[in-house]
Amino acid sequence: MEDLIEQFGNYLRVERNLSPHTLRNYLSDLKQFQQFLHQEGLCQGKGKKIKVQEVDHNVVRAYLGALAKVCRKSSIARKLASLKGFFRYLLKERHIGRDPLSLFATPNQERPLPVFLSIDDIFRLLGNVQGVDVLEIRDRAILEVLYSTGVRVSELVGLNWGDIDFRLGIVRVLGKGSKERIVPVGEVALQALRDYGVEHGKRWGRAAKGEAAVFLNRLGGRMTTRSVARAVEKHLRGTGIPVRVGPHGLRHTFATHLLNSGADLRVIQELLGHASLSTTQRYTHVNLEQLTAVYDRAHPRA
Repeated sequence: MEDLIEQFGNYLRVERNLSPHTLRNYLSDLKQFQQFLHQEGLCQGKGKKIKVQEVDHNVVRAYLGALAKVCRKSSIARKLASLKGFFRYLLKERHIGRDPLSLFATPNQERPLPVFLSIDDIFRLLGNVQGVDVLEIRDRAILEVLYSTGVRVSELVGLNWGDIDFRLGIVRVLGKGSKERIVPVGEVALQALRDYGVEHGKRWGRAAKGEAAVFLNRLGGRMTTRSVARAVEKHLRGTGIPVRVGPHGLRHTFATHLLNSGADLRVIQELLGHASLSTTQRYTHVNLEQLTAVYDRAHPRA
């Protein structure tokens, strides 16, 4: 099984072109399943190599039962999806004669509504970051770009200066599955990037152009998603906003504000880089809640 997991990882990386983050999740889930088989003495027993041909629906049921005691539905669904993908691959490559997961349906998941900031709160947040230090200027550019474009934090940290067209007001983003899309950027965010670009050259001695990374840490390396999250959380605390949102919350805020202002759902789907419209439709529930709240407050017979 260990060799086959490695082969599957190569297949996901090369042929499916999955992001490093998604690939790590897949492989981590499969390693966890492998560890479960060893611990429970299933298939060929403890300490022995596991043959995938020995895995049947009873083994999978036992594994899902163990997960149900410690995991949320969303985690179980992801781990089950990883197993399904793995065994479909094994069936296609003829390592097994039947798929032991063919009878297992993905469990229904609770889909929490997106957490987002009000327009007043987002203006408070953006207006609160006005420092003269290069890192404060960088943080302002980060916040403005996140709210102006709705990009994922992983897409933000992957930006190079050559991806930004200041004349046209657009940015080229490399999204999930290495899919490229073009996203408009507002003038306020562009100005924040120009201001940061000047300080970028002074602080790190690198021109803000070409393949140079846009957002750098204090040591001059490309920022990580975690370091961006820390910067966002720091400024939220400094503003005193009680809503707990990170970089992804600014993405939710971007989409919700567009929808509430009348933007078409399919346009928002394109801007966010969602493969499926059903993912974007989460925001319609937020909008409906807002409409219902207004109705309840305003209608005399509500």
